Amino acid sequence: MKNRFLMNKVNPEAYEAMLGLEKSTEGSSIPKPLRELIKIRASQINACAFCINMHTKDARELGETEQRIYALNAWREAPFFTPEERAVLALTESVTLVADTHVPDDVYEEVRAFFDEKQTAEIIMQIVVINAWNRIAVSTRLMPKQDS
Repeated sequence: MKNRFLMNKVNPEAYEAMLGLEKSTEGSSIPKPLRELIKIRASQINACAFCINMHTKDARELGETEQRIYALNAWREAPFFTPEERAVLALTESVTLVADTHVPDDVYEEVRAFFDEKQTAEIIMQIVVINAWNRIAVSTRLMPKQDS
């Protein structure tokens, strides 16, 4: 497979707007390692190889373990995640699959048990942003570079 085109070259204005949206999440009160788990899990669901590659590397740089990264797609069955992380991962899946789930109240309320309204908004925005990046990368066939 090869890239269809590079969004930043073909539509730089829209790409810059996406970068601005991404930048808006950087000041989040949500810890960076948790934000990387959001990015990896949404990217797994969306089958975005480019983003999985990028965010697993970023997570490792932040100290995430290989064991947790490998188990992330089976987080419900793995004992490696905290209750807070589980709530966020459930919300990540629900928002990513919004057409199927409609983000049920119990999923939302579980997140609210651990995070205040502003933090919940930050989590939702992180999920929305990675889903947007996934859709750009998948539809343009943005390919990760193979490590040498």
